[in-house]
Amino acid sequence: MLHTEVNTVHKVVICGVDTNTLPKLGKEQIDALIVRIKNGDCAARDELAKANIRLVLSIVHRFGNKGNSDDLFQVGMVGLMKAIDNFESRFNVRFSTYAVPMIIGEIRRFLKDSTGIKVSRSLRDTAYKVLRAKEEIERTRQTVPTAVEIAEEIDLPVKEVVCALDAVSEPVYLQEPVYNDGEEGMILEEQIGDGKNTEERWTDSISISDAIAALPEKERKVLVLRYFYGKTQTEISAQIDISQAQVSRLEKNALSKMKAYF
Repeated sequence: MLHTEVNTVHKVVICGVDTNTLPKLGKEQIDALIVRIKNGDCAARDELAKANIRLVLSIVHRFGNKGNSDDLFQVGMVGLMKAIDNFESRFNVRFSTYAVPMIIGEIRRFLKDSTGIKVSRSLRDTAYKVLRAKEEIERTRQTVPTAVEIAEEIDLPVKEVVCALDAVSEPVYLQEPVYNDGEEGMILEEQIGDGKNTEERWTDSISISDAIAALPEKERKVLVLRYFYGKTQTEISAQIDISQAQVSRLEKNALSKMKAYF
C-alpha cells in the first residue's frame, strides 16, 4: 500500500518504509549484487529491489491520473522484479536504463488490460505484426513509414494496418495535463471546446430522450420516424400499416405528452 506523507513523490511511506531511508547504490555495488543474484542470493535480490523503489515511484508519478497509484506501484514493482531477474552484466548498460522500459511496459500493459475497451486476439496479432514491420522499416530506412508503406511491407490492406495501430494505441485521458510552453496548464477536459453542444443543449437532449422513452411504443415509433428520419405521414402509415389519420392522431398525442413532460 502506498501512503503519501507529503504531496511529493520524494517522500512517501510504502508498507512502513520511508523512501528517504532507502539506499542509493553505485554501479559497482549494483554489479556486485547482480553477481550474487545470479548465484541465487535472495537477500541480494531484495536489496536491489529496495534500492530501486524510488525509480518505480518516479515512473508511477509520470502516469499521473491514469490509474490508482497503489495499483500502478505494485505493477511497477512487478516490472522491476522482472528486470532484476532478466538483467545481465554483458548487456553493457546501466541497470536503471534496462529497468525503466520494463517497468513502463508492465504499467502500460496493466492499463490497457484494465480499460473497458477490449481488442480481439486476431486484431492484437495483426497490430504486433504491423509494429514489428514499422520498427524494421525505421531501422533500415531511417524514416518513419506511412501506413501505405507498412501495408506493402507485410502484404495487408491499408485499412487493416490503420485499424490495428489504432486498436493498440495508448488512450488519451480527459484528465491528462495540457502543457503550454513547458508549463503545466489545464487538463485536456477543460481544453476541449464545443460551441454547438453546450451544457444547455446536452441537458435539453437528455430531457428529450427521457420524454420520448416515456411514450407508448406506437407513439414513440411515429415520432422517431417523423422527426428523426424525416418521413411523411403517408410513408409512416405504409411502413407500420395504419391509416394516415391514425398516424396524425398518434403524432399529436405524442407531441402533447412531450410538452406536458417539460
